[in-house]
Amino acid sequence: MKDIISKEQLFNHPIQKVWDAITHQEQISTWFIPATFKAEKGFQYTFNASGGDCSPIRGEVLEATPYTLIYSWIVTENPMKTIVKWVLEEVDGGTKLYLEHSGISNYHGETAIDMFLSFNAGWDSCLAGLTNYLKNIVHAG
Repeated sequence: MKDIISKEQLFNHPIQKVWDAITHQEQISTWFIPATFKAEKGFQYTFNASGGDCSPIRGEVLEATPYTLIYSWIVTENPMKTIVKWVLEEVDGGTKLYLEHSGISNYHGETAIDMFLSFNAGWDSCLAGLTNYLKNIVHAG
């Protein structure tokens, strides 16, 4: 089974605008999931996912240095630790975002497959939300 979800997205916005959107609680709560979040190593965060098949997500910020953000990701209804990593790179005309979600094979059997599919679709939706947020709300770049 594939253990890592990888996504890349190019934004025509300055790196600091994208960084702020993925690290500031108020902004994350607007385009992603209502959150209690600080981009500080050791911070215990909560994403308050709701509706349908969603449950809160909890974890710890493992690294938050300029343009690299890593945190554990634990879905409360099925608590298995996985890792989410965001890396931003300044490129001509904007910012390249790399997103990686690893450790999904920590789940067992069919649950691992189900979680992989759910996370993969979720991250596609997440990046679409971030794109829309940066275009329409922040007016960055």
